[in-house]
Amino acid sequence: MVTVRSEQVCFGGTIGVYSHPSKEIGAEMKFSVYVPPAAKERRLPVLYFLAGLTCTEETFMIKAGALRLAAELGLIVVAPDTSPRGLGLPGEDDDWDVGTGAGFYIDAEAEPWRRNYRMYSYVTKELPSIIEASFPEDKDRRGVFGHSMGGHGALVVALKNPQAYKSVSAFAPISNPSSVPWGIKAFGNYLGPDRARWADWDASLLMSKGRFPASILVDQGMRDQFLETQLRPEALEAAAKRSGQSLTLRCHEGYDHSYWFIQSFIEDHMRWHAERLNG
Repeated sequence: MVTVRSEQVCFGGTIGVYSHPSKEIGAEMKFSVYVPPAAKERRLPVLYFLAGLTCTEETFMIKAGALRLAAELGLIVVAPDTSPRGLGLPGEDDDWDVGTGAGFYIDAEAEPWRRNYRMYSYVTKELPSIIEASFPEDKDRRGVFGHSMGGHGALVVALKNPQAYKSVSAFAPISNPSSVPWGIKAFGNYLGPDRARWADWDASLLMSKGRFPASILVDQGMRDQFLETQLRPEALEAAAKRSGQSLTLRCHEGYDHSYWFIQSFIEDHMRWHAERLNG
């Protein structure tokens, strides 16, 4: 059962925050949805945004400047929270990059995370079924994009489910998490020490073995403070060359990791998805 937390009119459509008891997570989960005015007349494609570390279901909707474009292009936009919250698990709130706000869009296998930190199954199975049942979406036209941890999530989700999504893009994704500090810490906690199991959740390693059927758009700021230590877009580019994946990797001088960067290129991404979802 979906509970309405808030709803407001925005660009002729509706922006809302909702919650529901999640079977995958074993706890209450929140998500936000923008429904454009065109939904009064027909079912529309849906675009999922996966946010980065420390963010919530509202961060993208408030900061990205995407809703005017969603209204114009006729795209339903869905943004889930980035993790379960308030479970009282050991270590859940000890650090900002593991636990609360840091679900990494994987299904945890190690204790104490295994039962509740199942964000991959949540965003690929449970949440889409709720959106399909509760909002006027066309389930055959779905896209996914994200930022940083969420960029990693979007790439992994699309590469592991190439028939479920028609479009994918990312802003400054953690492209090779099994080889950088954020990913090593998260994967070590959630998946355990066996690094062979990490490969199933690493976009660069997945891309090396298989392709998404359409082109992928990635934007990266060259003054991003995490560029060399955490993001490694060069690993994604190398993987694309190995597998023959069509990848548009755009590097922008002067831009950092913030939502100012996302705002600057959100129109490109929204139109990229609209072209593929409305075509």
